[in-house]
Amino acid sequence: MDTPSSNITQHDSNTFLENYWDIFGGILFSIITYALHKTGNGTLATLFSAISIIFFSITISEIAEILAERLDEPYGSFVLTFTAVAVEIILLFSIMLQVSTSPDAMETVRGGIISAVIVDMNVLLGLAVFIGGLSFNEQQHNEDTSSSYTTILYVSALALLVPSILGFSEHSEETLELASILIGALLLIFYIIILIFQTKTHTHFFKATARSRIFRFKRKMKEEGEEGVESSYIFDSLSTYTNFFIIFLLIFLIGILAEIFAHDGMIFFKEYGISAGLAGLIIAIISVAPEIFTAVKAAKNDQIQRVVNIAMGASTVSILLTVPFLLILGHMWDIPLSLNFNPLEIGALVFTIILAWKTTDNGETNYFEGLSHLMLFLSYAVIAGLY
Repeated sequence: MDTPSSNITQHDSNTFLENYWDIFGGILFSIITYALHKTGNGTLATLFSAISIIFFSITISEIAEILAERLDEPYGSFVLTFTAVAVEIILLFSIMLQVSTSPDAMETVRGGIISAVIVDMNVLLGLAVFIGGLSFNEQQHNEDTSSSYTTILYVSALALLVPSILGFSEHSEETLELASILIGALLLIFYIIILIFQTKTHTHFFKATARSRIFRFKRKMKEEGEEGVESSYIFDSLSTYTNFFIIFLLIFLIGILAEIFAHDGMIFFKEYGISAGLAGLIIAIISVAPEIFTAVKAAKNDQIQRVVNIAMGASTVSILLTVPFLLILGHMWDIPLSLNFNPLEIGALVFTIILAWKTTDNGETNYFEGLSHLMLFLSYAVIAGLY
């Protein structure tokens, strides 16, 4: 027969595991990753490094959300935004550093840039809308949100196509690199204007919800009748500066894991004949995995507005911040990045944005619209694997 003390102990143990499984999982898998890397088992090292990166990313997003709640705008949005793109930038830049030994590395980076949008808009949005549509006949969101984001994405996508168009007309590589730098600068300026639009002049378009890809999803919900109980989650009680330090520490650990993933991953991709496009998809799924879980949970709770903000906000940030940062880092390390995407990537990006516009323009979603996004993604994955 269970005693009250044993029930309390069991409850505390369950709460502890729910709060900190991601941290301990990340540490455990990172240790395994390092051991596998040192023993030359690149295949398993690639797998476990990806899992560890996902776990640490969940913790970073949790802490970032806490900080965003404490800080006034636009600082809260800055925290959410930069932590959102940090993992993606680290992963893609680590791949860039392999260009001297792996000629396909730069093509994988370009594929990763486009794939981030493909995964956000088709897997994240599609899966969440599909699952939400199975639970609710129709779900409603602010159509101003989707309208604003699809306009931003459409303009950003067209800007990305400029170097590719020059590439089709057989301009020199120096011209393509110059065009890429100019487009990167324009995208960064565009992002600053959009941030002002979101946080200052037209906040009502976004229902006062966060504009980034990050939403806390694992915080234990307070049980009924416990509203006044203080949260037991340790990061809630830590100071703002301490939480910032922890975020930077976790990003540093992800950087180490990303180096292992990039080094062993490029060998793994080549050994198993994985194309650059499919490798880019894998990288995108790793960086977006925490937000996919977030979006699905939000959709099941009939919070489709949250899903739209996660998916479209993530896609916007992926283009407007990842591209300029990679261009800057490439220039600093003397690794020129040309935004010369292939026809498959261009077509997939444009069709994804058009489909997102059609499925969200009336402010309502259903499971069929989610299924449409998933079908587009699966079709792209097939072509990317065989291209």
